[in-house]
Amino acid sequence: MKNIEYTPTNYPSDLTDAQWEKIKEFFPVGNKASVHRRSLVEAVLYLVKTGCQWRLIPHDYPAWSTVKSFYYRAVASGKWEKVMQYLVKETRVAAGRSEEPSYALIDSQSVKTTCDADNRGYDGGKKQKDASGIS
Repeated sequence: MKNIEYTPTNYPSDLTDAQWEKIKEFFPVGNKASVHRRSLVEAVLYLVKTGCQWRLIPHDYPAWSTVKSFYYRAVASGKWEKVMQYLVKETRVAAGRSEEPSYALIDSQSVKTTCDADNRGYDGGKKQKDASGIS
């Protein structure tokens, strides 16, 4: 296994050492790895936090194409989802709650409850009730 050097950056989205220790096992280093996994994860976190485009990732991070490839491979393999599930469970336990939620809420306005819901309602543009369903 290669020992690839991690070069820290100084962005608010970067992981602390303690945070990296919790998730590093999800990102093992392969034989052909030339970039530290922490740098790749931090680059993805920067992208998510700032909403920038792949090509606009700062040059402090690995090449945008490398980061993009890493992210899509992690998503396709289910690795990214596993990390997120692990972190949600850990956060819930740290808050004194059970690992799994006991119930979920659904926004009642986004769920149709009856067939009659199609025929009544407010027309958003006209601000008036339309009984026929035809505007």
